[in-house]
Amino acid sequence: MGLDYRTAFEMAPIGLVLSKQRLIIDCNQLLLRMFGATREQLIGQSFAVLYPSPAEFEHTGERILAMLDAQGYYADDRVMRRVGSHELFWCHVSGRALDPADPHAEGIWSFEDLSRRRQLKAELTAREREIAALLIEGLTSKLIGKRLGISPRTVDVYRARLMKKYEAATTPELVHKLLS
Repeated sequence: MGLDYRTAFEMAPIGLVLSKQRLIIDCNQLLLRMFGATREQLIGQSFAVLYPSPAEFEHTGERILAMLDAQGYYADDRVMRRVGSHELFWCHVSGRALDPADPHAEGIWSFEDLSRRRQLKAELTAREREIAALLIEGLTSKLIGKRLGISPRTVDVYRARLMKKYEAATTPELVHKLLS
């Protein structure tokens, strides 16, 4: 039996999704296991089913548009939701919009479950999760505020809440604890 593209897609060591207009057109078995879902639960569905909330789905879509490079590539760490259990977990998502001029038209995306390396404090709010992800990327309060459409002072308030929850004295210590 020769190796073909479908076999490679199914046997990839990472979860893979083909998308059209932010709908899941196809995915591999590893992605189904990662999200605790069946093909029937995901194929033809919006990526929204994989997010903790509709607002986080919308914000991430906007963030992708803002961060896409000239070739259509994008990557970040974000909090996702398992379909079967509704458990939240950290996930590294990377991929490519096939047409950078229309990023949501078609794309291929990879998903890596980071939960073995990075634990999520369950009591984080959606905004805290979003700010935590951007702090991990190394963004300043000013850049986070600009990206999220909030003031840098508001970002500082959320950062302070995260530092208290993670018992971190400095931002670098917070980022280290978020990553560990």
